[in-house]
Amino acid sequence: MKRVKGDEEECNSTSHESPPEVCKKVRKQLSEEPDEEDVQCDRGCDWTQLPQEIVLHIFQYLPLLDRAFASQVCRGWNEAFHMPELWRYFEFELNQPTSSYLKATHPDLIKQIITRHSNHLQYVSFKVDSSTESAEAACAILSQLVNCSLKTLGLISTARPSFMELPKSHFISALTVVFVNSKSLSSLKIDDTPVDDPSLKVLVANNSDTLKLLKMSSCPHVSPAGILCVADQCHGLRELALNYHLLSDELLLALSSEKHVHLEHLRIDVVSDTPGQHFHAIKKSSWEAMVRHSPKFNLVMYFFLYEDEFGPFFCEETPVTHLYFGRSVSKDVLGRVGLHCPRLVELVVCANGLRPLDEELIRIARHCTQLSTLGLGECEVSCSAFVEFVKMCGRRLSQLSIMEEVLIPDQKYTLDDIHWEVSKHLGRVWFPDMMPTW
Repeated sequence: MKRVKGDEEECNSTSHESPPEVCKKVRKQLSEEPDEEDVQCDRGCDWTQLPQEIVLHIFQYLPLLDRAFASQVCRGWNEAFHMPELWRYFEFELNQPTSSYLKATHPDLIKQIITRHSNHLQYVSFKVDSSTESAEAACAILSQLVNCSLKTLGLISTARPSFMELPKSHFISALTVVFVNSKSLSSLKIDDTPVDDPSLKVLVANNSDTLKLLKMSSCPHVSPAGILCVADQCHGLRELALNYHLLSDELLLALSSEKHVHLEHLRIDVVSDTPGQHFHAIKKSSWEAMVRHSPKFNLVMYFFLYEDEFGPFFCEETPVTHLYFGRSVSKDVLGRVGLHCPRLVELVVCANGLRPLDEELIRIARHCTQLSTLGLGECEVSCSAFVEFVKMCGRRLSQLSIMEEVLIPDQKYTLDDIHWEVSKHLGRVWFPDMMPTW
């Protein structure tokens, strides 16, 4: 085939040019004659021309410091930075360099928020370290939120004592500002604070129609009567988290009244700070009233007790669904759980000792027919009993977390082959958890 003369000359001329010269030639041609596709690509990469709603959406995923830096790029991004939608959610992190390694929200930013965005805040939490200075700063900010209408408020101490070191009147006056001005508060989470019954009455007086979640932990100035006031007035309450000393028969009956909506979650922390502490018992009839009124509610109980303090618990039927033992628990208590907790869905045992829990596990499998999650820490179970437990529960066991050290080999099963037997009954591959070697 005869070559075209023009093509041959072009090929020959290109082959004699050095690579850098060829690159220069190509770049020159591209710069002189840009394709339409390249023009469109360049236009699409002009981030300053993005619609403001897209910029706002991107800003919502940026860390606060990166968001502040991005606001300096152009006027449009700065305007997006100050849009009310971007300041509905905010967490004030108040930490002192001498007592915490966590970064704190910059004082200039806090000042800007109070000046420009306090009336935009709707979902706010305060995370403070153990210092009194941080707690005082949180109260100062609360006192300035006179124009806000919060929907959620969280006061979280990463370590004690924090808020408890403040004068009670100082803390209550700051919190009351929010309760009075927020007419639509739906979620309140306060831990380790000097909140009291009168302040809860202010909360109820202004937010009784909207409050759905109340979480109160380690609030020594609140009495069962204060919680009962909330339950009586806040008929839309769906979630409640309390220390056990605030739980009473009267409270359960109030939550079970016809005027109250169906409670979805009740979390109870049963904590003992000193050995030998006394705990009251809840009547079976009170639990039964609660189940009749809210048959699908979840009762979550966290136990941090010493072994000789479990006397009042699980002696009668208890509608607990999620049960966590953070300290060592006796065989006797676990046996009572198997007999009196028919609604149990999840069971986690941190420690038991050196006495095998074979009979207790079999009893739980037999009577707790809804159990789907089991976790065992420093316990002992024979391999045969464990396989029997899994066989009885079957494929409803969606989560099974057992340390390898928990399982004791016997004549029927060894650690080498138990995972095959368990996997067969679960219908999926299962292995016991391994202790890291590093």
